[in-house]
Amino acid sequence: MNDTIWQAASLIIPLVVAIVFHEVAHGYTARLLGDPTASELGRLSLNPLRHVDPFGTIILPGLLKLSGLPVFGFAKPVPVMKARLRNPRQGMMLVAAAGPASNLVMGLIGAVLLGLLLRQYQEVQETSALVQFTALNLTNFIALNVFLALFNLLPVPPFDGGHIVEGLLPRPLAEKFAGMHQQALLVMILLLVVLPWISPSLNVVGALVFPPVEWLTGHYLDLAVAVARS
Repeated sequence: MNDTIWQAASLIIPLVVAIVFHEVAHGYTARLLGDPTASELGRLSLNPLRHVDPFGTIILPGLLKLSGLPVFGFAKPVPVMKARLRNPRQGMMLVAAAGPASNLVMGLIGAVLLGLLLRQYQEVQETSALVQFTALNLTNFIALNVFLALFNLLPVPPFDGGHIVEGLLPRPLAEKFAGMHQQALLVMILLLVVLPWISPSLNVVGALVFPPVEWLTGHYLDLAVAVARS
């Protein structure tokens, strides 16, 4: 049981931090581009309680981890009003891209911090439980940020990649494409549950997301090693 709690905590803590920064990045970018909605509603805060969705941020990732399935989660979306942006089409693309971009930056920061931690304790024969827990959190923080960034760039609603595609399409097609946001939950269930259940060959997330996630995570961990050896 203690090991289960240890593993769950080492995933939930970095996941909450990664998701909070992801959502706040959306809100700050929207404010810079003319939409202060998130700021007016007090959502431009790093306080997790303002963003955490009890099921999507805590319960779901924990259940996935215990089930041996890929871990992901979601928070309460930061409100963005497209009509208040100075350039709605371009603005929404930039707002959408800001979330994944923040995760890539956070993953980079996590790699540097992990490297500094390893450098500090590389000569120590036996480290404390706190140091081991911190190292595990940072390692998971890197992997989770990379996964959230690339997962959210899937080019379909409700993901950030869907908003980017919408901004690139001609207006008539963009309006039809935007209508898919009303079926966002169904799209997620189809991609994450139904298709993989029908056949492993239909596991879109596994085929499109996991390979680049593993590649980029490996490079971030290489950076951590380089920092530790510097």
